[in-house]
Amino acid sequence: MEIETSARLHLSLIDLNGLEGRLDGGIGITLEKPSLKMECLETNDDTIVEFNENISLSNKEIYESKILEAAKKIKEYLKIETDYSLKINETYQIHHGLGLGTQLALSTAKLISSLNHVNLNGYELAKIIQRGGTSGIGVHSFDKGGLIVDGGHKKSVKKDYLPSSASKVSPPPLLARYDFPEDWDIILVTPKISQGASGNEEINIFQSYSPININDVERICYLTLMKLMPSVLEVDIDSFGDSVKKIQSIGFKKIERDLQDSKINNLLKNMDDIGIPCVGMSSFGPTCFGITDSLSNKLKKELRDIAGNNTDICFTKGKNHGAIIKE
Repeated sequence: MEIETSARLHLSLIDLNGLEGRLDGGIGITLEKPSLKMECLETNDDTIVEFNENISLSNKEIYESKILEAAKKIKEYLKIETDYSLKINETYQIHHGLGLGTQLALSTAKLISSLNHVNLNGYELAKIIQRGGTSGIGVHSFDKGGLIVDGGHKKSVKKDYLPSSASKVSPPPLLARYDFPEDWDIILVTPKISQGASGNEEINIFQSYSPININDVERICYLTLMKLMPSVLEVDIDSFGDSVKKIQSIGFKKIERDLQDSKINNLLKNMDDIGIPCVGMSSFGPTCFGITDSLSNKLKKELRDIAGNNTDICFTKGKNHGAIIKE
């Protein structure tokens, strides 16, 4: 059995203040690529993780640990002792702001549950394997694709400011999901610098910089509801880009951006200067993105010129469906 899912952009968390009794909330976009492709087979040996011979990674142990942890949890839930061989045939870099950890875990759980004829959606799987404890973008992207806005968590359930990696509460509810405009191109630009914050470093950042000023939270909510969401429905790239730019300049996203290597914000400024209508950084980076409805050869050349040699560039689109599983 095989599964194919893909990366997501995380534009911003909404509320790390909690004045009105909720925390978190997120805004994100599902991507066509980069993709994760995995296959799963029953085996008579211990559960193992394999990699296609064409995949070259220096940190395979991180991928293995996330897959094996998810496999353990779903097997305990299903009350089975069967072992599996889980093979990664295509993947992308972890801790680069594209949400791979959640996709690895959900894909593992979906493959094993499906092989046991148990039909669970991404939200149900995430509760079992304890993903989506802060942002629900990866979970809802796995299920539905598109542009996602989630509603965060009640403070009675989640009592502290924590990233998804350290929060074990259930995923947040889906507030809104829209098809991402098919004519809009998405550019991923990833400088070859230190990976985004994770683990204890990420926990410390959440703890040190929260709560966020309530005025910033209110502004993010207003921009999301009254500019970002309508601009997707009206396919208005300029309004969409302006809303993302403003959202990324305040609240927790501003903190994430301020903590980056200076190359990140210099790159984003240069992307804005060459006329890309929407630019930003996904999650804790280092992946930056640009969104445009006019991806000309001239713009591609200008982009490569400003990005330089120590940068990976990927051209993609939004994806308006969830993961695909094949028997």
